[in-house]
Amino acid sequence: MSILLWFLQLVLAVIFLLAGAVKAFQSYDTLAQRMPWVEDYSPNTVRIIGALEILGALGLILPAALGVLPILVPVAALGLAVIMVLAFLRHMARGENGQMGFTAVLFALLLLVAVGRFLFAPL
Repeated sequence: MSILLWFLQLVLAVIFLLAGAVKAFQSYDTLAQRMPWVEDYSPNTVRIIGALEILGALGLILPAALGVLPILVPVAALGLAVIMVLAFLRHMARGENGQMGFTAVLFALLLLVAVGRFLFAPL
């Protein structure tokens, strides 16, 4: 179980690190062209979402890898899961069905990591 959780943590960390970096560092206009939902938020809000995704990605790996407060791994997974719930609701409101599916899968994987690290294979 621990190997599966580590694998999921790494994959999710890469996904959220890349997604967060795009939101945090690309220009707002470029983002609005690639991700229509961006227009619903101010540039600062999109940057904050990106920063939270980067922090969540780091939180999936670093606490366990460094052996410092490993309880933060499932907490980071839950934090990212909350972001995915909010993203799902935004995509649903906009009728973006393809994005809803991907967001739901990410949510389920994050929940698996959180529950797995809290209950079945704590660090």
